[in-house]
Amino acid sequence: MNARQLAKLGMPEDCVTEAIQTVQAIARFNHTVKKEQRYNVKEVIKTVVESPEYFAMQGGAEGTIAHFQYENDYEPIKNDLCALGQAIVTDKAFVRPDPIGYKVWGDEIDNDSHEQMKRACSLPMAYKAALMPDAHSGYGLPIGGVLGLENAVVPYAVGVDIACRMKLSIYDMSPDESFKRDNKFRDALLRGTVFGKGQGHEKPQDHPIMDEDWGITQVTKDHKDLARVQLGSSGSGNHFAEFGILDTTLQLTNNPLNLPCGQYVALLTHSGSRGTGYAVCKAYSGVALGRLPNKYKDLGRLAWLDMDTEAGQEYWEAMQLMGRYAAANHDVIHRNVSKILGVRPIVSVENHHNFAWKEIYDGKEVIVHRKGATPAGKNVLGVIPGDMKNPAYVVQGLGNEESLCSASHGAGRKMSRKKAKEKFSWNASKKNLEKAGSVILGGSADEVPGCYKDIEKVMEQQSDLVVRIARFDPKIIRMCDDGSRPED
Repeated sequence: MNARQLAKLGMPEDCVTEAIQTVQAIARFNHTVKKEQRYNVKEVIKTVVESPEYFAMQGGAEGTIAHFQYENDYEPIKNDLCALGQAIVTDKAFVRPDPIGYKVWGDEIDNDSHEQMKRACSLPMAYKAALMPDAHSGYGLPIGGVLGLENAVVPYAVGVDIACRMKLSIYDMSPDESFKRDNKFRDALLRGTVFGKGQGHEKPQDHPIMDEDWGITQVTKDHKDLARVQLGSSGSGNHFAEFGILDTTLQLTNNPLNLPCGQYVALLTHSGSRGTGYAVCKAYSGVALGRLPNKYKDLGRLAWLDMDTEAGQEYWEAMQLMGRYAAANHDVIHRNVSKILGVRPIVSVENHHNFAWKEIYDGKEVIVHRKGATPAGKNVLGVIPGDMKNPAYVVQGLGNEESLCSASHGAGRKMSRKKAKEKFSWNASKKNLEKAGSVILGGSADEVPGCYKDIEKVMEQQSDLVVRIARFDPKIIRMCDDGSRPED
């Protein structure tokens, strides 16, 4: 019997696995006895569907034998019938638990983001959740969503651009003198990395990451060559590489950057794990969707993988590899740009978003998903960007457990890319930026400053999550300008 035939007999969809196991057990039994001793599989299954409580009883197995006149010593059939009965009883008694609550930072958050967060909070293993002030709707979990689960990971709550990442390199260079030679900075950005969806270097870059074991999963094995080509490249959408002025006069008295207060030239980049990370997410989200219980089909892209399953462990290892690859990606970009510039960084700050971590809260291990959210544990450093015009901030985490030790990953979009392209002219926006003193090396209408929330307001709304220790003002900005859709 197949799933469709079982459904016609009234078998609940979530009990099909136990039903097929029972069918197979009866078939094995029938194969060992004479024809007159064999049992009608359809009749047996129909009876269990009609009276599951009878078979689910502790002593029901013996009654099952009497009811169908089975051989008394055939334990496998007893066990399978009992398990099937218990599964059907449990299925009938199931009541979906109420969603957990979530805490919100910020007041400029669209309704779609709240609806997505409520759905995420209805996952049966949801433990704690929070929404950051840069939040806007995404796929599955909203961007700016933080979700803590017990013993489960959701590929789409991590994101398609796994380990999308910020990195800031600070140089011992005076901005006043250095930016007068901006052609050198332009050249470093233009030659130091490659932009665009699917793009990579003509000559593959070197990094120890490519010597690691990419055979840990089939999808990483299949995409190793692509990862090699795309190492040191940047994506589309909001990914960028830019030079700017870093002002460290915001530093706390403990001087976390270990730098004299003043202004420095700095390089800031934003990109992730490129096409390979995308492939990992799509592959394991597909596996999770295929295993999603019928009662949770409405959650769609919030499909999860249990951490004690082979698929869950595979995804976790692949995600970790993508995290190391994304870090290597930034290493190569900063290495290339610095080499062209002819200087070495004196300090670097970097952090993931679009990732999941195992963390302890109230003595319990929780899988914390930060979809477009920055880790903000006690004294943890990170970078939160604004937009092409407005500043980014180097921050130090305050370890606020109400937000699962998280903060925003940027200013956050206040309109969709489609609406932005309808509202703004890229040429006009570029001219305005250049009049204000910026050098623009690529971009598009859906990335202009007007698309984003006010970074100053966002930072004020999360003052209990992070403190600002340095300000980065972008001056020479490179982004993708080919019109391709972002990968994150």
